[in-house]
Amino acid sequence: MPRLVAFLRAINVGGHTVKMDVLRRQFQALGLAQVETFIASGNVIFTSASRNTAGLEQKIAARLRAALGYEVATFIRLPGELAAIAEYQPFPPAAYQAAQAFNVAFLGRPPEAEAGRRLAALRSDIDEFAWQGREVYWLCRKKQSESTFSNAVLERALGQPATMRGISTLKKLAARLAAR
Repeated sequence: MPRLVAFLRAINVGGHTVKMDVLRRQFQALGLAQVETFIASGNVIFTSASRNTAGLEQKIAARLRAALGYEVATFIRLPGELAAIAEYQPFPPAAYQAAQAFNVAFLGRPPEAEAGRRLAALRSDIDEFAWQGREVYWLCRKKQSESTFSNAVLERALGQPATMRGISTLKKLAARLAAR
């Protein structure tokens, strides 16, 4: 059975506190196996006989909505996809060295042309964006607290849910999956 990673929105942020054992049990109740969490921010590794990731995303989101009482957008990636995302560098090497943060936002579908234009309009002297497929890459040149950009701003610009992770978390998660 293939290993998969679910990136969940609104887990242990914004007043939504979820214990990781509760999260694991919700995945297991769906018949998913070898369920483990990776740091307490809504990253869940699991196996499934299903290869229909869109269907799994919907099932997981519905289960979590029922169990937790709020919407939990769910974004699934395969280990190979995650490795490629973690290694992708859309900006010049010097930009990473000068940046204070580099984050990746997971989306359910690639941004449409108009949404891409709205995202490009958010570029500033602090924030730079790139996107490839179902991911948006955010390079922040100063402290994130100095930026006006946020996940909520991204969702409004793109017209769809998203969840963000720091690149160091993604690299550690990709390495963990590669070691198996």
